[in-house]
Formats: sequence, structure tokens, C-alpha cells
Amino acid sequence: MPDLTTHYLGLSLGNPLIAGSSGLSASAEGVERLAEAGAGAVVLKSVFEEEIALEYQAIVRDALRAGGNPEALDYLDRQLRGERLDRYRALIAESKRRVDIPVIASVHCTYSHEWVTFAREMEAAGADALELNMFFLPTDWSRTADEQEQAYLRVIERVRDEVSIPVALKISHYFTSLGPMIQRLSQTGVAGLVLFNRLWQPDFDIERLQVVPSRALSTPAEITLSLRWVALTAGRAACDLAASTGVHDGEGAIKMLLAGARAVQVVSALYLHGVSHLRAMLIDLARWMDDHGYETIDEFRGLLSQAASANPAIYERVQYMRFFGPTLEGQAGDVPPHGLEGPPR
Repeated sequence: MPDLTTHYLGLSLGNPLIAGSSGLSASAEGVERLAEAGAGAVVLKSVFEEEIALEYQAIVRDALRAGGNPEALDYLDRQLRGERLDRYRALIAESKRRVDIPVIASVHCTYSHEWVTFAREMEAAGADALELNMFFLPTDWSRTADEQEQAYLRVIERVRDEVSIPVALKISHYFTSLGPMIQRLSQTGVAGLVLFNRLWQPDFDIERLQVVPSRALSTPAEITLSLRWVALTAGRAACDLAASTGVHDGEGAIKMLLAGARAVQVVSALYLHGVSHLRAMLIDLARWMDDHGYETIDEFRGLLSQAASANPAIYERVQYMRFFGPTLEGQAGDVPPHGLEGPPR
């Protein structure tokens, strides 16, 4: 059998498949099932700062309507945050008791930074690392792009002042200059970057005239965005890279490793196929390595990154040329041949 071990965030993983933050990792029992299915590490379900804030706002609104004393509201805020923190500390401690793979705590944070002290408590509870899931939607018209980016840097600085465990930063692709920003973030002292988080997207119900959630789970077609940027960034970032979104099978994991990822996060595929799908993915990875004569992942990691490519310009091409020419009459069901500039948009 090939050796599937890898190192991510300074941690030794038995394999590069990480069960990402989700409801599947919201309990110690769920974490144990993921470990038994073969996960190399588990990211616990996130503490959502926005969720806590909305819950507090609802409590405040109801209290004021009932004639409550506004001076008591600060106490309610501390109590709510304390209860959430107690539950999360218990989740970390019990998960660590049940499994022998790395357990990574997760915070989904916004601008306020009030949650930063959570990081220290998560470390004390035994978390092996901390993943900050950061996304500030660029719709604050009063903030410049530089101010938006500085917010990320301030959060990282504050968290790194709080903890000594490795910190990973999970980001979106919404930056004015994504490549340089990834490189800049990688130089802040974070141990890893996760490319990319999958964002909530709105959809429209045209019969009820309502805004509704779009599809929550990713599809295999969504792998291409992360694949491109892992390949572009590998060898240029000053920290580890993990890939996320669109990895649904062993082939997808292999592609991300070839691009240069040290680990691959999986969530949607586990909801669709069950947590045992992790084992199937690992079998496919090991079989592919055996077929191609690779004994370790390091032997092929990054072989298809831009830095290792004989044709680096292909990673930066953004226009379809050969297939979508002016003389082509597209017919229903037409699909570009494999190897051209990509599928139709």
C-alpha cells in the first residue's frame, strides 16, 4: 500500500482527506464516525459569530418589548456567549477523548472581533488547531478595497496574539487582487490557507416572489475555481494550502494534490454519499498512486502546479478561443472535446 500520510499546519495526518466544518462534525459522536470512516483530520462545526449576534438581538428585542431593564442586557450577552463557549469547549474535549486524529476548532467570524477571546478558550480545551472562516461580503460601500483587506490582517494579528496552536485561514475568492492577497495572507504567520469557503447564495422563487437559498451542497463542477488557485499559488504561498469545494471523489482529491494542496476538505460528498465515502476516496487515491508508481504523496504533490508547469500561461487564460469561434453553430447537446479551453459557460 502507498503511504498516504501528509503534514498540514504542522500536524501529522494519516491521509490528506479532512472532514470539513459541517453538521456532521457538530457532535463528538459525529467526529468519531468521521474518524472511523478514515478522515485524516476533522474540522468541528463552526461557532458562528453572526448567529450569536442575531440570537442576542432577538433576546434584546423581546426583553425591551416586555419592559425589561436595558442595564441587564449586557449580562444576557455575556451569558449567551458563555453558554455557547461552554458547549463548544465540551465538544472539543469529548472529541479529543474519542479520536486520535487532529481535531480542528472553527470560528466563522465577522468584523466585531468580540469572539477573539474564544480562540484562547478553544486552545485550552485541547483543539489541535484553529480554522478562521472569514468572509466579509464586499458590499460595504463605505469601505475601500484596502480597508476591506486590512480587516483580515487585523483579525489574524489578534488571534495569533491569543493562541500558540496553528491557525488556518479559510477565505473566499472575493478580493480585488486575489493572487497577491493570498500571498500576503500567507506571510502573516498563519500555518495554512484554505481555498475557498463555499458561500451562501440567494435565489429567487418567481412564483412566491421571495428570496430563497440556492443549492447548499457543492457539485463536482465547482472544483475548477479552487483547483486553478491552488495550482497558481502552490510554491508561492509561505504556508500550507488546503483545497475546499467541489471535491466529491478520489479523482478530485488527486487533482488537488497534483495542484499542490497538502490537504483536501470534503463536506458535500459526505452528505450525498454518507461518511463511508471517505474510505472509497482513499481507496481510489491509493489505487491511483499504485498504478502510477508513487509510494508517497510528496512524490507527486504539485506536479501540475503553475510553478512546475512547462506551459504556465495556460493557468492564466480566461477566454475561450478554439471552441467558441464565430463560425461555430452550437447544437443542443454539443460538448467541447476534452483538452480545449474548457466547457461552455
